Amino acid sequence: MYPFFEIFNGFYIYTFGLSLTICFFLFVWMLKRLSHRFGINESFFFNRILWYFLSVFFFSRIFYIIANWSNLKYIKDPIDFFFMNDYNFSLIGAFAGYFLVLFISIIMHNLRSGKYMDVSILSFLFAGIVGYIGAFFGGQVYGKETNIGIEILYSNPFSPIPYEVPIFPLAIVYAIMFFILFSVLYMLAMFISVRGIIGYIGVTLIGALFIILDSFSGKIDFFKTLIGINFNQLGGIGLIIFGIYGLYRIYKTPKLSEIN
Repeated sequence: MYPFFEIFNGFYIYTFGLSLTICFFLFVWMLKRLSHRFGINESFFFNRILWYFLSVFFFSRIFYIIANWSNLKYIKDPIDFFFMNDYNFSLIGAFAGYFLVLFISIIMHNLRSGKYMDVSILSFLFAGIVGYIGAFFGGQVYGKETNIGIEILYSNPFSPIPYEVPIFPLAIVYAIMFFILFSVLYMLAMFISVRGIIGYIGVTLIGALFIILDSFSGKIDFFKTLIGINFNQLGGIGLIIFGIYGLYRIYKTPKLSEIN
């Protein structure tokens, strides 16, 4: 069972499900706002909004299943892939699903990725703040037992968190770091004219956050037992490689500030 609100008798709204809904609308709102600022025709995104949604849902769900391959309920009953009352998704999978549609669209229209990356990463960071706050209250993201001095104790009887001692507030730390990253990159975007730098720096820093902060995660997934790092950390390495490669291409490509 997961924490929920009872709106009226027999009608429940799960905490994390509500935050995901808010995240979606915040992401769309910021995408629209930044599209105007960066000189992008918003129809580039919104004409494909269904494809973005389906791709993000599919990959975030399938990546979660891969990370938790040892959980037999996902192997034995395929309907659990669509049954969402547990609200377990992979943010790395969401990135993969979104960028797949984004880069297919960019290639089809023969565009440069710069300003589209800037808008996308800033929107992800903005929506992610609320997402992690929801994951904190819903119990989807939590830390392990530490002795740093900022630990918290979960007392909600419906919380899925297995710890009965104060633990590292991983979701809150992620929310704070996403807020800081969004604020800094948003301000830097006012002064950096070369499009793509903000986006690829953001991807690189998000990857670094996954590697560092998920070392405090209280969850043990398939990859953690196999290679010593969890799926988020493995995905973080991929994001860093992707971000550095994007920055390298900007450095090697002349007149990249002149973007279609």
